[in-house]
This record gives sequence, C-alpha cells and structure tokens, in this order.
Amino acid sequence: MAPEVRLSGPDNEPLGIVPLQEALRMAGELDVDLVEIAANASPPVCRLMDYGKFKYQEQKKAAEAKAKQTVIEIKEVKFRPGTDDGDYNIKLRNIRRFLAEGDKCKITLRFRGREITHQQLGLNLLNRLRDDLADSIQVEQFPKLEGRQMIMMVAPARAGGKKPAGGAKPQGEGVAAAPEAADKA
Repeated sequence: MAPEVRLSGPDNEPLGIVPLQEALRMAGELDVDLVEIAANASPPVCRLMDYGKFKYQEQKKAAEAKAKQTVIEIKEVKFRPGTDDGDYNIKLRNIRRFLAEGDKCKITLRFRGREITHQQLGLNLLNRLRDDLADSIQVEQFPKLEGRQMIMMVAPARAGGKKPAGGAKPQGEGVAAAPEAADKA
C-alpha cells in the first residue's frame, strides 16, 4: 500500500491527499471502514464508508437490474396440414396467450409421409394463421420449408404500432411453389 492516499469522506466529499495512517485513524474515529476504490491510481483512491452497507447496496442494485431484464422465451406450437378447426382454434388461442405474455412463437407445420407433396395446404394454413393474428403479431420469419417441416416465427407486435409488412411477398410462398414448377418441367 502507498504511504499516501487520495481520500473521500462518507458522503463522497473529497478530503484530499492524506497519509495512510491518518486515513486509518479517521476511519476508526468515524467508526467506518477505509475502502480502496482505485488501486491503480497514483496515489490510490480510498473512501471512508461502511463496507457492509456498501456491499448490501451493490447487491440490491444488481438484483434490481436483473429484475428489470425481460427474458423472452420461444414457445413452439405444432400443426399438421390436416389440423381441424377445433384444434386450430385452441392452438390459435394458445399462440395469442404466448404473445400476450411477451414470448415469441415458433409455429411448426410437420408433414408426414406423402403430405410433403401438398405443401400448398401447409402454406395456406400458415397464411391463415398469419391473417388471424395480424393485429397482434410481427412476422420475424415467413413460412420456410426445412426438411419435412414448414416453420414460421412470430413475435408480439411492437408498441410503436408498426405492422408487419403485408405488401412484401413472404419467402415461404416461393419455396412451396418451387416443387410444383419442377413437376411441370
């Protein structure tokens, strides 16, 4: 430790550069701790404070910062091309609930067996979902075929009122139309 320290008082008021022994004596008189704030400074910066209270306040600040952070989860809802209206409505209601809680939704449409040849049915279902939820969502990923699944990602609509771009052609429509064009060639 250096023979002199730059000292600040309990209320963070600067007390100037004082000898280390004098700083320790002042800490004892005020019944507080002498805490080194910046060891690399020349001379080192120290402060007179109640170290236990300081640590407690730091913990409270950290806990408060952690509480303010929002954790966004991605919920997955699975469909099939032949999903009936009753099941569709229940899953639609669940998606609305997830979005209201601030979570993103991954909507997966799984094709089994020869259903993969009727990708347009799946695309129609995802577009119907998008239209039914248009007031409360922002489409992050338009329907996209990945293997035997067609996936669409949606997030809650922003508070700014910015609606999803309805004029832009979704990427998924081009993907679903490609196999039909290949069959005709």
